[in-house]
Amino acid sequence: MIQSTKMSTKKVTIAGMLGAFSVVLSMTPIGYIPIPILGVNATTMHIPVIIGAIIGGPKIGTIIGLIFGVSSFIRVGSPFFADPLVSILPRLLIGVMTYYTYKAFKHSVPAAIIGTLTNTVGVMSMVYLRGYLPFSAAAGVAVLNGTTEAIVSSVIVYIVMKGLKDYKI
Repeated sequence: MIQSTKMSTKKVTIAGMLGAFSVVLSMTPIGYIPIPILGVNATTMHIPVIIGAIIGGPKIGTIIGLIFGVSSFIRVGSPFFADPLVSILPRLLIGVMTYYTYKAFKHSVPAAIIGTLTNTVGVMSMVYLRGYLPFSAAAGVAVLNGTTEAIVSSVIVYIVMKGLKDYKI
């Protein structure tokens, strides 16, 4: 028997809405939350990908990750984001890693942490591997931003998922 690969209208709508939300975050200051104590900005643009993967599965998460990656590719903020291997490829993995972490732990906080670290470590690894930054600089950014972003995304995703606790896709 051939299994249908069609997505429901509900799933397409969720992917589109969360993808659009990710793009809006990238174009507004709320895509970057300043953490003055550390002197960094925590990126929030990957959070819709995490939420989409938790409520819709790895395919929905990957679609939203693609939208996020393409929007960062189009809106080049630094030279290495003009490289699709940096701006798009790591974002495709956020939803997959988030979904399977959520499935394993049955909780949004570990899923948010792994989704965030997939984004940060994936992007900074590609930045290093493509020769845009030396390892020490890429690792420093990954540790500082990754830790901050994991905390911020864990809190936001936890609150959103609490609000969606009875939501069924």
